[in-house]
Amino acid sequence: MSSLNVELVAADRKVWSGEASMVRARSTEGEIGVLPGHAPLLGVLIEGDVVIHSSEGDQTATIDGGFLSVDHDNVTIVAETVQAPAKG
Repeated sequence: MSSLNVELVAADRKVWSGEASMVRARSTEGEIGVLPGHAPLLGVLIEGDVVIHSSEGDQTATIDGGFLSVDHDNVTIVAETVQAPAKG
């Protein structure tokens, strides 16, 4: 089964990176769920939780808004501020 390569980046640091089976985030259009094979996407995120489903368990981080980019199973989430993930 293929996986996503995910990077969660705050303005001042890389918060989390690794492989994941799914990413969920809140956009201006509603909640987005990204699975492997997702079409390319650039979305504007709003304040809320980003949930990364990884083999280490769910990683949840709270962001103040930002952007989500999906391209060839690479997911990049950029936010001004990120409250560090807590293992869930």
